[in-house]
Amino acid sequence: MLKVEKLRKEFKSGDSDVKAVNGISMHVPTGSFSVIVGKSGSGKSTLLSLLGALDQASSGTIEVDKQDITKLGDSKLIKYRREKIGFVFQNYNLVPNLTALENVMLPMEYAGVPAGARKERAEKLLAEVGITGDKQKRKPTRLSGGEQQRVAIARSLGNKPKLILADEPTGNLDSATGKLIIDLLRQLAKDEKTTIVAVTHDEAIAKLADKTFTLKDGKLVS
Repeated sequence: MLKVEKLRKEFKSGDSDVKAVNGISMHVPTGSFSVIVGKSGSGKSTLLSLLGALDQASSGTIEVDKQDITKLGDSKLIKYRREKIGFVFQNYNLVPNLTALENVMLPMEYAGVPAGARKERAEKLLAEVGITGDKQKRKPTRLSGGEQQRVAIARSLGNKPKLILADEPTGNLDSATGKLIIDLLRQLAKDEKTTIVAVTHDEAIAKLADKTFTLKDGKLVS
């Protein structure tokens, strides 16, 4: 479960104090797919960065699998990002000179998973997201946008994370492919028993989520 309590992120901008995240509390159950929506400047990206331990909160708590990540030191935060969290990006962020299989294996290599085990899991995950046969051996340029995003999703699951954060995961896809990706994320959340939180500006995607959180001016409004 993801549990956020009274989370704040404030910073100076010239003479002004900006409250990018202003007292947000939210609970997201394990095995669910949730979405954060809001207009540009609402605090979505800042909140996602805080959840991913890419930025430090001014106050409040973020519990992932009953561990408060706001109290972790630098070395433990690195370990947390490597082992407990997965990221999916709008631009896929695949390594261009690696095959789909090698891209999925890469985070597991950093985590010290033995070569045989990471290849077996990578093949299984790619098959789960619909990348099979010869496509597993293709480099990203030989895959469609939707296929690249499926590889990115498989990669995010490599180390069996407790939380996956997706930043505009359908932003570069047509609406039909985007819906397939969202359906896939919903199913994987249940199958892999992980918590998936996506940021999107697409209201149609929000309607497909188990839970939707709407931000405005750094506050949770619904």
